[in-house]
Amino acid sequence: MKYILYILIFFTSILILWIDLPRSIPIKFAVFGQNVDSEIKPLVINIQGTNFRYFKEFKTQLGLDLKGGSHLVFEADTSGTKQSDLEDALNASRDVIERRVNMFGVSEPVVRTVKSGSIYRISVDLPGVYDVAQASALIGQTAQLHFKTQPNEDEELPVIENPESTEGAGLALFNLTKTTDLTGKDVKKATVTFDQQTGQPQVALEFTKEGGKLFATITKENIQKQVGIFLDDILISAPTVQQEIRDGNAVISGSFTTEDAKQLAVAINSGALPLSINLVEQRSVGPSLGTVEVQRSVTAGVVGLGMVMIFMVAYYGRLGMIANGALLIYGLITFAIFRAVPIVLTLPGVAGFVLSIGMAVDSNILIFERIKEEQRKGKSFDTAIRLGFGRAIDAIKDANVTTLLVAFILFNPLNWEFLPQFGLVRGFALTLAVGVATSLFTGIVITRRLIQIFYKK
Repeated sequence: MKYILYILIFFTSILILWIDLPRSIPIKFAVFGQNVDSEIKPLVINIQGTNFRYFKEFKTQLGLDLKGGSHLVFEADTSGTKQSDLEDALNASRDVIERRVNMFGVSEPVVRTVKSGSIYRISVDLPGVYDVAQASALIGQTAQLHFKTQPNEDEELPVIENPESTEGAGLALFNLTKTTDLTGKDVKKATVTFDQQTGQPQVALEFTKEGGKLFATITKENIQKQVGIFLDDILISAPTVQQEIRDGNAVISGSFTTEDAKQLAVAINSGALPLSINLVEQRSVGPSLGTVEVQRSVTAGVVGLGMVMIFMVAYYGRLGMIANGALLIYGLITFAIFRAVPIVLTLPGVAGFVLSIGMAVDSNILIFERIKEEQRKGKSFDTAIRLGFGRAIDAIKDANVTTLLVAFILFNPLNWEFLPQFGLVRGFALTLAVGVATSLFTGIVITRRLIQIFYKK
């Protein structure tokens, strides 16, 4: 059983180091006259199955204050939504927005819901994106996709107010007023393709099984008629049906640029927003620290950590060396958690991590002082470790649990209105909580094991 535990620890350590790997490491050497030229790449998980795909890339995500980008705040229109459904509708809107920015290729977006009194808002941070207008147009689009047909000759046409203001593809909107049951919910996938004859970009639609049946019925009943494709009540295409289409595919064509077609495909794939949202705040955010300042901050942190390690060795000797080893393990585990979750690092978040390092050092000092105190009383090595850890752990637990409680309040996971709801304070609280929880684990488990192995008198 002991050897199984050692094997598990070994492979866990390899996994943590692999997750922490910042970039590819080249490996070049010669053995028995053979040259080996390879590299160790950062960990990427890519699992593909028949009906699913899981992709996970481990990398450090930087927030707006470190990387720069766009900050958008949308206010939700809740006038037509029941009070009991507001929370679910807001969360669903947040998920749709997150899917949109992910599909559009924006990396590391941060999307949050914020409630203030009777006002519901969605905050969106897009690191590395500086085109605020394009981002707001993509996110704020409701994206309700509908298919409409021309009414039969014996059906009365409803009156459309102000038809001159309606945008379309050269077809009057009042001629397409018969709404069908086919909507964006029946679209399985939308992709950007190019017309083989004209080379113009277009959006190809693949319907679900039920959607394909509906589309086949619509095309069968409207041969030699136009079918209007509307996005948010704006006509974007009105093709004439030549024959029944049974393969469950359709094409939206028009005067699209490649970027327009891509945005349309993203809007359809991500689904319609359950709530209408209005942009109330937008700004382009530059990084608070330039590259030089970031490098200087890292250098200062390394120097400070080095001084702490030197002090620990000078004052505690071998125990100090063990503490430094435990501190290094603590840093690797915490950084791996940051990259695996992932946690977006902001300046306050970095401050929270540094504070947790100090608490990890304090934990080791408490443990060592208790052990030395028991040894001065004449206790044996094993007894001193057992009693020292037992008496120090209570104080460590109390301090760390109190800090975790404060971090919980600052992070405000329940979105209480009287507590912080925006990212800077939450970033500090989250990194502090992760760091403190990890230091509690390393202090109780790892430091004790290292002392039992490497420190004996």
